[in-house]
Amino acid sequence: MKTPITHIRNWYFRYERPISSLSLVGGFVFDALTLQRVDSFWDNLWVVGHFVIIGTCIIVINFRENKRLAKSGGTAGGERAAERKIEEDRWHFWLILALQFFFGGLLSTFLVFYFRSGAWSVTWPFLLLLVAAFVANESFKKHYARLVFQISLFYVSLISFAIFIVPVLVHEIGPGIFLLSGAVSLLALGLFILCLRFFANETFKKSANLVRVSVAAIFVVTNILYFFNLIPPLPLSLKDGGIYHSLTHTAGGYTVTEEPGSWFDYFSFSQPFNEVAGNPVYAYSAVFSPALLDTTIIHEWQYYDTATSRWVTYGRIPLTIVGGRPGGYNTYSIEDNVAPGEWRVNVETQTGQIIGRLRFTVIAATATPPLITEIKS
Repeated sequence: MKTPITHIRNWYFRYERPISSLSLVGGFVFDALTLQRVDSFWDNLWVVGHFVIIGTCIIVINFRENKRLAKSGGTAGGERAAERKIEEDRWHFWLILALQFFFGGLLSTFLVFYFRSGAWSVTWPFLLLLVAAFVANESFKKHYARLVFQISLFYVSLISFAIFIVPVLVHEIGPGIFLLSGAVSLLALGLFILCLRFFANETFKKSANLVRVSVAAIFVVTNILYFFNLIPPLPLSLKDGGIYHSLTHTAGGYTVTEEPGSWFDYFSFSQPFNEVAGNPVYAYSAVFSPALLDTTIIHEWQYYDTATSRWVTYGRIPLTIVGGRPGGYNTYSIEDNVAPGEWRVNVETQTGQIIGRLRFTVIAATATPPLITEIKS
């Protein structure tokens, strides 16, 4: 007689692909709506809880496999029979399912945090790496029986977490802090592998060389992406920004004036800006930084040189921001004599990581266009 658990398992196998697809989309939407800040205690406790559950599942899965393989006597035929028994084990099914679910939640969290930080047009390689790991988690469940795949995803998650949690804890950003984050991720993985070897040494030894190569590759690729400024600059993020005709400081923030937009402006990469010659142009940004992490950002003004087909730097303006403000710390820069053409203002860290990018097209005008007023608090 089939038990309720057996019915659930059979139902899952029957609808596994649509369930995985729905869980992928649903999990991402849920995290996007509920996750607030990279320095939130509860959000990071959520992440740590996922790591604990994932680590426990990996150890238990490989501990049980280690016992089965030990009983096989070490022969090729015995190992194949042991592997078949492992696949048929109902506990193995539920452990793999739990591992997939919590990996999905963890990678979805990182995807949301990193997607909010940085300009996707610059940092897409690292975002693509996270997306690939996310999709692999949902698509290749059978690979969870392989220790190399488990530890590879585990380390991608560890280094993604370390990149933003270490700056939050030490209240500083920069290349040295990034290298420290990498060291912390390797130390955490080393401690986990020691624990894994204690419970499943024989299973680990079979995959040890591949595990080392995989971890080293992930570490090297992540460092290359960082030093080419292709990783979003977490824990910083651009909460708001725009190009304005005027900007005045008020008690509650800033009052800005801008040209009224239309619905199709949301689908445009560059906002039109009708400028009367000689009038200044204001670039406003609200950059979030965790509490106690005060730093300097740069507004880099660039114009597109049609003769050389290159972006040329017109000016770099350093601005100090103070951490802890939920809506971001308000700053602005001004440029005069901005010629007609394509422009952008890169909001970036001192080392060149792009926090956000403001694009606009300057159009020569003989009179100031109609403007609307907005309050930035």
